[in-house]
Amino acid sequence: MAGLYFEEFVPGQKFVHAIRRTVLDMDNLLFSALTYNPAGLHIDHEYSSHTEFGRPIINSLFTLGLTVGLSIIDTTLGTTVANLGMTETAFPKPVFAGDTIRVETSVVELRPSKSRPTQGIVVFEHIALNQRDEVVCRTQRAALMLKKSAA
Repeated sequence: MAGLYFEEFVPGQKFVHAIRRTVLDMDNLLFSALTYNPAGLHIDHEYSSHTEFGRPIINSLFTLGLTVGLSIIDTTLGTTVANLGMTETAFPKPVFAGDTIRVETSVVELRPSKSRPTQGIVVFEHIALNQRDEVVCRTQRAALMLKKSAA
């Protein structure tokens, strides 16, 4: 099992994830199409050329999904029951096709589940950075995790 169990997390614990991903224009086009988002800011190069960005920006929900996805192998792969929610999500800088994203994760909080004795809640803070070390996404994610004793 690649992921960690509830008891294996410690508040303040930090993960610098080794897996990175370069975002492609096709990722943006497919994600926008799959989610029925026809915003010119994402899929129309001509429209985007007249915006402050000068080119399409990557859909922020793709960026959020990638941010969490890049963290999974080191933290929750096979040990998570469910995501309970994300808060304090921000996108301080846009992501463009060709940007390479990496993620760092910190454990913010741990608490046993009151209703599920074999599980606990871990609050993670995920920070995604581009190749210039600019923060492009920050979010806190509450995950319902298996306890090792339940495995």
